[in-house]
Amino acid sequence: MTINKKQNGTELTVALTGRLDTTTAPQLEQELQNSLAGVESLIFDLTTLEYISSAGLRVLLYAQKVMNRQGKMVIRGANDMIQEVFEITGFSDILTIE
Repeated sequence: MTINKKQNGTELTVALTGRLDTTTAPQLEQELQNSLAGVESLIFDLTTLEYISSAGLRVLLYAQKVMNRQGKMVIRGANDMIQEVFEITGFSDILTIE
């Protein structure tokens, strides 16, 4: 998985490419722990994310909990398969998905 971060003031965009799974989720969690201080708007760009596992969902939930205290979080560009995972797991009710 590739993580591309772009900061614009208090807005952080995190673009993910590849697979967010048991192997790569800890890497994303570490990146978020190091990057979320002072962030008021977190945007996940999943346009080029091919797959997400339960470990990946856990990291998104962690980010959502942090951002509930600091501001807002939005998911953009999820493909049909990832969108279906969000719906089946109930994450579509928890996350803001555009």
